[in-house]
Amino acid sequence: QVQLVESGGGLVQAGGSLSLSCAASGRTLSSYAMGWFRQAPGKEREFIAAISQRGGSTYYADSVKGRFTISRDNAKNTVYLQMNSLKPEETAVYYCATDRNGVAGTQDPGGYVYWGQGTQVTVSS
Repeated sequence: QVQLVESGGGLVQAGGSLSLSCAASGRTLSSYAMGWFRQAPGKEREFIAAISQRGGSTYYADSVKGRFTISRDNAKNTVYLQMNSLKPEETAVYYCATDRNGVAGTQDPGGYVYWGQGTQVTVSS
């Protein structure tokens, strides 16, 4: 069992930046590929980024490429999401998750097994 806790969300103006963290307990994260997702009210959960177990491979949704960066520090059992040039339409609850099958880069939420409770990101116009 893995417990994930996201932090770093908040209110930011359009064009601003936020850095999210996802801290794990229960098991070492180095066994898992990781992903970040977001979900706005009334919308489906959306893939944002993913990273392989050792961090050597990263994957991004087209909508965030060049603006968001996923990284991890396995020694700290933590995964990060740096978000730059944020847009109002990116207001959502942001979640981190561990992969289910050891395959990095999965964009389907069903491919992830452990989820955090989410952190709210609000981008004002």
